[in-house]
Amino acid sequence: MTPEAAFITALRGLASHPAARGLADDCAVLEVGGEALILTHDMMVEGVHWLPGQDPADIAWKLLATNLSDLAAKGAEPLGVLLGYTLAAENTRFAEGLGEALAHFGVPLLGGDTVRGSGAQSLGLTALGRATHRPVPSRSGAQAGDGIWITGPVGAAMLGFEALSAGNTSADTSAYRRPLPRLAEGRALAPLVTAMMDVSDGLLLDASRMAAASAATFALDPTLIPLPADLPPERARDALSWGDDYELLFTLPAGTAPPCQAHRIGIVLPLGTAALLLGDTPPEGMLGYEHC
Repeated sequence: MTPEAAFITALRGLASHPAARGLADDCAVLEVGGEALILTHDMMVEGVHWLPGQDPADIAWKLLATNLSDLAAKGAEPLGVLLGYTLAAENTRFAEGLGEALAHFGVPLLGGDTVRGSGAQSLGLTALGRATHRPVPSRSGAQAGDGIWITGPVGAAMLGFEALSAGNTSADTSAYRRPLPRLAEGRALAPLVTAMMDVSDGLLLDASRMAAASAATFALDPTLIPLPADLPPERARDALSWGDDYELLFTLPAGTAPPCQAHRIGIVLPLGTAALLLGDTPPEGMLGYEHC
């Protein structure tokens, strides 16, 4: 067990409220006055989630987008965000980028906090949303026979990161710098899915998490998984575990068609000896990104 997993296991003993969903989902779901509020919080750290010297406007966009992606996985309508910001030597570009992202997604900034610190900059953002369908989708609920679907390709962020790291200014790096949460798709899918989450830490790792939450085995067909057109064939396996894709991974009952563009990539099986199959065998090596 990684230190991250061990810490989360310890926290589960403290998160006894039903809204916490056992800390096994993308968001908390809090019932208030006949509404279901959806709450999520994500953090980003310089040198881990963005490159040193990267445009702070892009960092602000990504911080907002990654949190909205969690709301998308619940089929939620965003209501607002709270920002936690460690002051840098220059903060104007971050504020400009945040304003641009807030306007693009139509989300208000409601408040937050600022601090001054030393070392790598760390940022946090809390997003609040309103459920548009009850019950609110979760990672659990996939049933044997369900189809496994994803809203778009995986691997574009990996290519963008590598191009940005190499100083390749001619390449399209937008998937890494400015991801687009699938908010409309999440709302359309919420009434139909048996399980749903966003792909942030790598398709294989996140699929294994959804399978474990559903007490099932997910069998993925590698020939059906959508990849960027410019991805070299030898990098296909890397794309499945790199992460930062922010597509929606979901399951639908057999015979149910998704109401948005999506790709069927596998089938849910009764729980076997492995939670995840890639082809006919469990995938080898790293499944995705985990904090050590």
